[in-house]
Amino acid sequence: MPDDIVITVDNVCAGYDVPVLEGISFNVRRGEIFAILGGSGCGKSTLLKHMAGLTPPLAGEIRLMGDPVTGGSQADRARALRHFGMAYQSGALFGSMTLLENVSLPLESFTDLPRDARCLLAEMKLELVGLKEYASFFPAEISGGMKKRAAIARAMALDPEILLLDEPSAGLDPVTSAGLDRLILRIRDLQGVTVVMVTHELASIFAVAGRCIMLDKPSRSMLAEGRPSELRDNPPCAAVRAFFNREGKD
Repeated sequence: MPDDIVITVDNVCAGYDVPVLEGISFNVRRGEIFAILGGSGCGKSTLLKHMAGLTPPLAGEIRLMGDPVTGGSQADRARALRHFGMAYQSGALFGSMTLLENVSLPLESFTDLPRDARCLLAEMKLELVGLKEYASFFPAEISGGMKKRAAIARAMALDPEILLLDEPSAGLDPVTSAGLDRLILRIRDLQGVTVVMVTHELASIFAVAGRCIMLDKPSRSMLAEGRPSELRDNPPCAAVRAFFNREGKD
């Protein structure tokens, strides 16, 4: 395997009791911003949860930095899961904790650092996403876009090599969404992380993604892989053309 491959998805059957995707295979390279595209219900978020080790795929193998996410030894899996941080669509912040406490939580759970050091590192992550002055605020006191940024700060708390983002722009207005796109690019450039994002927002796809795959609900398959501009300009099938041209069904 080439040294620049950090994520391998090999012949994965995604789903819970019933498969929603079958035979999914792709690689993600170091430093990429890689987008998983497709319509509602096609299995985008399910596949991301498999990649994060939250639920095992029905078949196939997923590796992060060469370590198996499922299968293998417990030590292999634990090592794989330390490679990434994840920000959920809703933010999933703890409402009873301040932003500083939310971002500090992974440091408290997975390091032996003293409290002062944890707080300093959490402040640095909040500064990275432009929220340092809101460290003492609770999630209910900030906007939806700020919650997304705080969730990214928490996902970056342990300096992961891989950042998994589930619908980061969902529910945001165009201006806020564009600001979040710029943040994702800045984090990739400053921190050197590899980013995998689930999205269906065309503006974000073209703004940040270097490469993408498109999933399809009816066929339970991966329809296409390539640069967003390539798939838009030379779609391999009608479904890909419809997605990039926002062609609805009659």
